[in-house]
Amino acid sequence: MEDKDKEKSIEDLYQDARSYLDTRVEHTRLYLLEKISKIFADIVTNAAVVICFVLAFLFGTFTLALFLSDVLHSYTKGFGCVALIYVFLALLVYFTKEKYIEKAIINFTIRNYFNKLADKDEEEQKI
Repeated sequence: MEDKDKEKSIEDLYQDARSYLDTRVEHTRLYLLEKISKIFADIVTNAAVVICFVLAFLFGTFTLALFLSDVLHSYTKGFGCVALIYVFLALLVYFTKEKYIEKAIINFTIRNYFNKLADKDEEEQKI
């Protein structure tokens, strides 16, 4: 009789362990799906914002070039001035990228990541 009880309890233990493992695998799968979905949504929204800023920048630049062309009475001079502004900005970025720009981007990215982690922790604590 004891052997059957032991066998029964071992079978129950095996079933419980199997059920626990299945639950953990499902939890991990759902957790990864949530993370991937958040990352994808973040990429899509950031891409939309970047596209809007680029379009606004391009139209603003074209407007500035046309305005300068009107002021200088020459399309060549107006668009040339805008080209010189771009060259100046490119040189400014090139010479300041290591000291200021890269650090700012790195700090922004890290801050954004940790803020999202903190938000997730707050959501979990509410539940």
